[in-house]
Amino acid sequence: MKAAAQWGDLRPRVLSALVMLAVGAIEIWLGGWWFLILITLLTSVMIWELARLSQPKDPRIALAIAALAALCLIADEGWPSLSAWIVFPLVPLAFMATPRRQQKAVTAISIAVMVAGHGLFVLRDEAGTVAFLWLLGVVIVSDVMGYFAGRLLGGPKFWPAISPKKTWSGTIAGWIGAAILGAGFVAAGHGTLWLILLSPVVAFAGQMGDIAESWLKRRVGAKDSSNLIPGHGGVLDRFDALTGAMVLVMLLTRAFELPIGG
Repeated sequence: MKAAAQWGDLRPRVLSALVMLAVGAIEIWLGGWWFLILITLLTSVMIWELARLSQPKDPRIALAIAALAALCLIADEGWPSLSAWIVFPLVPLAFMATPRRQQKAVTAISIAVMVAGHGLFVLRDEAGTVAFLWLLGVVIVSDVMGYFAGRLLGGPKFWPAISPKKTWSGTIAGWIGAAILGAGFVAAGHGTLWLILLSPVVAFAGQMGDIAESWLKRRVGAKDSSNLIPGHGGVLDRFDALTGAMVLVMLLTRAFELPIGG
């Protein structure tokens, strides 16, 4: 019975990894406007979930903010002359202008979600398919390695007040898995040695994305971001780590070129 409880969330994690892989494959294959529409859909749904979590009484407000997020992404990516600096602040301003719980935290997370949505489009378009696969792989490998190491090795909790299931053994295993993945890309001729060091840093950013969403759900008294995925929560639950990782990559690309080939 105890073993069943210990591995009870294995199936949702495997399914979420498969969902991420499927989404990544579709994004890479479609490209162009189809790719933008898919990214916009994922981003606007996450914004909708975020708005519902922090203000569940009026669903119309959540839908309006989600629609605004979608319009901002399409406007920015579809018409490059329209800067993201002009349209993207509209979404966090909408969160600030409406009454809600944990307003500052939710506003900050909304910025991260918008930046990640923009970043996913830019990463594939400018850095190339290989870079996109690397980022997706880092998030998935880190999550899978962390899950199994945490359950098998146990040990001290990483941040028990926010995420009681996460352990230091799982966290470090996630970093090691990401570094091994980075080494694989380097061995395949798709990156420099810096990629091996960068991969666990990006994995850590993904873990922090997961922690941030867990903290928010605890603060607002919610188990999942929504019930859109029956038995597995919402889109934000599945893509919180990818959001954190993508935000860090976007910040890093402002300073230097990614050590991975397109």
